[in-house]
Amino acid sequence: MKSIVRGGGLMAGAALLLAGCGSFDGKREGGPTASPTPALTASGVTDTPVKIGDPYSIGGVTYAPADIPEYDDVGYASWYGDELAGRPTANGEIFNPAGISAAHKTLPLPSYVEVTALDTGRTILVRVNDRGPMVGDRLIDLSRGAADQLGISGGVAAVRVRRTNPPAAERAQLRAGQPVPERLATPDSLLTILRGKMKALPIPKAAVAAAPVAAQPAAPIASAKAKPGDDRFIVEGPGAAKPAARPAPVAKPAPAAKPAPAVAKPAPGGKYAVQVAAFSSESRANAAARSVGGTVVKAGNLWRVRVGPFASEAEAQSALGKAKAKGFRDAVVQRDR
Repeated sequence: MKSIVRGGGLMAGAALLLAGCGSFDGKREGGPTASPTPALTASGVTDTPVKIGDPYSIGGVTYAPADIPEYDDVGYASWYGDELAGRPTANGEIFNPAGISAAHKTLPLPSYVEVTALDTGRTILVRVNDRGPMVGDRLIDLSRGAADQLGISGGVAAVRVRRTNPPAAERAQLRAGQPVPERLATPDSLLTILRGKMKALPIPKAAVAAAPVAAQPAAPIASAKAKPGDDRFIVEGPGAAKPAARPAPVAKPAPAAKPAPAVAKPAPGGKYAVQVAAFSSESRANAAARSVGGTVVKAGNLWRVRVGPFASEAEAQSALGKAKAKGFRDAVVQRDR
């Protein structure tokens, strides 16, 4: 029977006031830094003792950690990455951005949860070993590795988080920083119910890639050849049109006349462009470029997403506003010289 250590006293309370905070597109927002808890080496990571801790308050909000075996909730997931690499998590482990881990406000540390992306039905197993995100509209903060496996490339995603008790072999694999095989895709009937629950939640300001919608995408194929993100779709909000299933490529008919696009059309030889974001992963850069109608440019070890060029600064500023509305808050206008 696993032992549970409940935080008590000043030292235990301090050990559980973590690096938890909100994150968006791989960067944490606010919140306290991790306490100087002795960190375990990668080979020494264990699932015992399990830490729960006393209630704690951050930003005027009190969180009460609890051991709830049947925990099952829906909400928004964000992700964080290399900026905390090598630093201690809430339970004293070393954060590995490439590992399949997560931060949660109240679940015991560690815990194992199945995280389902509600836009695709894709489900992965994740090990919770940190506290966060300390933002009211978000349920869980995924490591970069977990976000990659689930197919989240930017913004926030609507997810289901369900606590589970996986086999010892899968636990060991996650402790070693390695992913385990994806679970079976969630049936459309259950996704409909879960998306219905999401409608009661406010849409975060950063929501872009996976806002809850009534439309049902085609269920992903459980295949070793499928790559995370292959079956994602982009929506603008709850009223978005239903996406079509992915058929085999066919010749497209001539498009019917339609209104001019809302985004300013780049002019040849323009002097202005919008630097949307930079990614360490080409796949995430491509997904971001698709969401803003931009292009990807390799720059050293990074892939940069740009929109433009534009003939005037006014056009570039208009495109900048649209990029920020899609959650890319660090986007800037650049003048090409």
